[in-house]
Amino acid sequence: MTATVDPERFAAFLRSLKERSGLSYEALAQRTGSSRSSLHRYCSGSFVPPDYGPVHRFALICGASPTELRELHRLWAVADMSRMRDAGEGAGEGKAEGESKSPEAVGSPARTDVTEPVPTAVVDAAPTATGTGTAAAAAAAVNPWRRRALPILGLCLLLLVAGGTWMTLATRQRAAAEDADDGRLLFSAACAEPVGMGQHDTCVEEVQRLLAAAGADISVDSSFGPQTLRRVTAFQVLHDLDPDGVVGTETKRALYAPKARVRSWSPKKVRQRIRQVFAEDPDHAVAIADCQSFLDPLHILPNTNGTRNWGVFQISDTRLRELGGTPRKALEPEWNIQAAHRLWERAGDFGDWPYCERAYTESSS
Repeated sequence: MTATVDPERFAAFLRSLKERSGLSYEALAQRTGSSRSSLHRYCSGSFVPPDYGPVHRFALICGASPTELRELHRLWAVADMSRMRDAGEGAGEGKAEGESKSPEAVGSPARTDVTEPVPTAVVDAAPTATGTGTAAAAAAAVNPWRRRALPILGLCLLLLVAGGTWMTLATRQRAAAEDADDGRLLFSAACAEPVGMGQHDTCVEEVQRLLAAAGADISVDSSFGPQTLRRVTAFQVLHDLDPDGVVGTETKRALYAPKARVRSWSPKKVRQRIRQVFAEDPDHAVAIADCQSFLDPLHILPNTNGTRNWGVFQISDTRLRELGGTPRKALEPEWNIQAAHRLWERAGDFGDWPYCERAYTESSS
């Protein structure tokens, strides 16, 4: 990864968080304690802050989830390393020439405490204190065999090592061949790493293209922002994968061989069904759902505490467990609308959606 790409990915991630929050640079500056110009430089990629603290405060105020915070810290660390590497270029030049060399490298005198080996011929011919002439003859006969056997044994050992290395390489090549670059860009060297939030390149474009081919309503703009995060997470839920919003190996395989369509009801159909189910107060219910998800059945929103809200009425993980549902169930518009109606009946109002309820009340008044 080049030094230029590292800060760009870091900046793109920050921009996506800012866009999702809807806050201006002025508002963020007041809440983070950083200057407006500094925040703008972070998001433009022209400067990587040497301290992670301002970045962390920025992300928290923008509503970053724990997973996003971990990824942001990783991107900052990589970008900061690039900054330090650029600043340190040339600082180490000439060091190698000035480094001290080992005594052996500068021609230190040979050691004199090493016993010189005795020639084999001398050993063979030397009489032993306790041996007989027959034993000496036997020893003389064995030693030449040993001299011939040692090279043979060494050669065998070398062949065994070479064979083991070859088998290991062959095994790795066969494993790599399963995911070889056979026209699938996500399995090429260019996209070897997982594709995730804040990334902006051809790998993201390929993910978006495959999602669109699977029926997802998504813009193919090469930028992994909140919309792509929602669609990737929905795709993972529909394919029984870990819904972490990151395109790893399993998600890549599924994208090239999708088993489910990432398509659901249109906003018009969602609106009609909400009015039917919430016959007691249809306009109010539609306004709440529109505020929560823009009437998108596959809308998924991560929270700062690691939980998520799902579907048309953005039912939280907590409510989902209470209602006996699952993320997959929550993405089914009929189940989601009926579950929201049960919550409404139980409370007698739309208190489960306080932000949108407050907005509706203020707009009505």
